[in-house]
Amino acid sequence: MNDNQLSKRLETAASYIEKGARIADIGSDHAYLPCNLAQKGMIEFAIAGEVVVGPFASAKKQIEASQVEHIVQARLGDGVSVIEAADKIDTVTICGMGGDLIARILDSGNEENRLLNVKRLILQPNNAEKKLRMWLIENQYNIIAEQIISENNKIYEIIVAEPADELPNYAEEDFVFGRFLRKEKSKVFVEKWQNEYEKYEYILNSLDHSQRDVSDKKIEVKKIMKKIKEEIS
Repeated sequence: MNDNQLSKRLETAASYIEKGARIADIGSDHAYLPCNLAQKGMIEFAIAGEVVVGPFASAKKQIEASQVEHIVQARLGDGVSVIEAADKIDTVTICGMGGDLIARILDSGNEENRLLNVKRLILQPNNAEKKLRMWLIENQYNIIAEQIISENNKIYEIIVAEPADELPNYAEEDFVFGRFLRKEKSKVFVEKWQNEYEKYEYILNSLDHSQRDVSDKKIEVKKIMKKIKEEIS
């Protein structure tokens, strides 16, 4: 593997990893991220965690091909159960999963005390970003950065969080749209929510033709559309 093999999505996630970090990359996708960082001398140690035997074997193969076995280890296990106290992991990356699943993985990690030394979470949910943001705040993680990017006609959000004693007040819109993203209002942000608005327009049109009483549903959809319009206008 050469340094150019990371996708834009993973490069963006990697940009939030501090030099000398000890990382656990959960659902590691061939261990591309930790191998790339190890080759660049950016990290001290990494675990490439996989829950399925096939991807685990692919991660091991990539680590060997990248000649970074002295830094990166592939481990088979469910979520952050691959992390041991002796690993002294300070950074966890979870990219390319649903927000619900990421929250469940982190929840399990908290219950098993596997995140005690973790100073930073770098997360890239494929959906349910609102639920993930809510989980982070409810579990005393402050969201310190967010990015939204477009790659291969898909839009991705990266959320970076750290444990905190005190948290800022969050409005409902901060959970839905992203506190940092809605301030920046980038072209990609507007594109994403314009697409979402059009989806709700289609839903509303379908409800207009329904034979059932869907008045409550229509009110809910119109409320969401109004919020989206306010954010992107």
